[in-house]
Amino acid sequence: MCGIAGFFDGNADFTANREKYENILQKMQQSILHRGPDEQGIYLGKRAGLAHTRLSIIDLKDGSQPMSRRRGKNSYQIVYNGEIYNAGELRKTLQQKGWRFQTTSDTEVILLAFLEYGPEFVIRLNGIFAFAILDERHDTLYLYRDSFGIKPLFYTQQNGMVLFGSEPKAILSYPGVKAQLDEKGLCELLGMGPARIPGSGLYHGFSEVKPGCYLTVNRYGLQNRQYWRLSSHPHEDDYDTTIAKTRQMLVDVIERQMVSDVPICTFLSGGVDSSVVSAVCAAKLRRQGKQLVTYSFDFTGNQKYFKANSFQPSQDRPYVDKMVEYLGSEHHYLECDYQTQADLLYDSVEAHDMPCMADVDSSLVYFCQLVGRQHKVVLTGECADEVFGGYPWFHREEFLQSGTFPWTPDLAPRKMLLLDEVRESLPMDAFVQEMYDRSVREVTILPGEDEIETNRRQIGYLNIRYFMQTLLNRMDRTSMHSGLEARVPFADRALVDYIFNVPWEMKAKDGLVKNVLRQASRGLLPDEILFRRKSPYPKSYDPYYETLLGTRLQQEIEDSKAPILQIVDRKKVQKFIDSTKDYGKPWYGQLMAGPQMLAYLLQINYWLKTYSVELI
Repeated sequence: MCGIAGFFDGNADFTANREKYENILQKMQQSILHRGPDEQGIYLGKRAGLAHTRLSIIDLKDGSQPMSRRRGKNSYQIVYNGEIYNAGELRKTLQQKGWRFQTTSDTEVILLAFLEYGPEFVIRLNGIFAFAILDERHDTLYLYRDSFGIKPLFYTQQNGMVLFGSEPKAILSYPGVKAQLDEKGLCELLGMGPARIPGSGLYHGFSEVKPGCYLTVNRYGLQNRQYWRLSSHPHEDDYDTTIAKTRQMLVDVIERQMVSDVPICTFLSGGVDSSVVSAVCAAKLRRQGKQLVTYSFDFTGNQKYFKANSFQPSQDRPYVDKMVEYLGSEHHYLECDYQTQADLLYDSVEAHDMPCMADVDSSLVYFCQLVGRQHKVVLTGECADEVFGGYPWFHREEFLQSGTFPWTPDLAPRKMLLLDEVRESLPMDAFVQEMYDRSVREVTILPGEDEIETNRRQIGYLNIRYFMQTLLNRMDRTSMHSGLEARVPFADRALVDYIFNVPWEMKAKDGLVKNVLRQASRGLLPDEILFRRKSPYPKSYDPYYETLLGTRLQQEIEDSKAPILQIVDRKKVQKFIDSTKDYGKPWYGQLMAGPQMLAYLLQINYWLKTYSVELI
């Protein structure tokens, strides 16, 4: 995995001032060096500059970028971040058509496929990716992003120039680009955060290439094209066929994503999702005479302070132990203490260039740092709940009929801390409602569906397009912050498209949550793991952590120049710090309750201050 950045202007000649623009490219490159510390490269042409930082995983010797290929007298350049899981098949097809390869990298496969099939070739790719291709013959830049936005790609337009990068920091490092937040961005930050609107870059003037889309940029402007979207269609397979197909797809997807020239590992929580991924990986490695390495996460002292609730019914450790024994893996138990968890809240902001999922992100930053010391590639169980219907909002009537994003059912906890003038002037409710209505309008409803089935289809779509994106952002930024590539088999395009259209009577047959996944995984796992109740990513329950956050936030708001005081009321925040927190009533998702609100406010303040964000 890698980092990419660059700029394009169809009317410029950057080579006339080569030293200046090469220095700018190097500055953009250095800002995302953590994404690819193994190798760096830049390219400067008349209309564009490209920068790349490489994390060497496939073709360690010859996969350097930017990569250039010629067709006749014409030159084409690419910078690429990702993995193409069907690169082998594409390579064979291209070779049959007469193309000759100079490397074994998937980067070259992408570039030659572009030359063979044209811009719409991207639909042929099975993988996770964000890449830029420069067609110098036609003075055109193409920016591509994978179907679910697993790999990030931000961009902005400044004075006729398009700037892009894997992370906003690459764009912000370009001279003259300011970090600004307008009313829309503030509504997104306060009303929807840590979720983001698809295509939004949060900063004023920033956007992100939408999942399943690509941009064409030339002297005539910028055009967005959608090459794939999640579609509704009748499910024609019977129950037994559905289970059999799902199993076949799961095993194939996981084994495909094991492709690597360096050793892989997996995250293992003891839940169904990560255990299925680990079991398939372990079995394949065992056939090769190798042992799988697994990692689990928890917080220091959680065994003492854990409190079961409807969102988190049990601890993970006993189930991790059972899976380690079952897999025979080389396992590492990782723990994060609360001081580290709090300290890394600011590192996680820097990983995202914006506030994020508070300590859910900061702890994952820490764990990925530890894993990244030993491995470059990890497979995770992320996204199974969004795809197979594992969250409470798929099942509980109050969520199905909420008429808003089910993971943010009530804006009151967010609004209660705002300055009166901010709360009264900021159209948060209308903004969130418009985003919800716009998203629901994208869903195609089938004629035979009743109201409940329609609601579930809409919630399924929202989960994949919104909530899953938040988790994919978290996984990419926290892992790539330490040069670790995280792969997400459950976010495979064909698998998601198939399961999205499986009727609920199969998905939750006999009231069993994620029934299709569990039945398709029979024999891969012990039944006590396979039919365990869902318990999400671990969260801290030690009262010391809440006290630590409260003390730090109190110190920040005592400074009259604290930038967050442009938004929140000091007295209201102090009252919230002093109040008893309800851990069982999240204000976002299942994990962000009272202590995470404290952490989120700390992150907002740090972001506004460190990035010199101007409210406009």
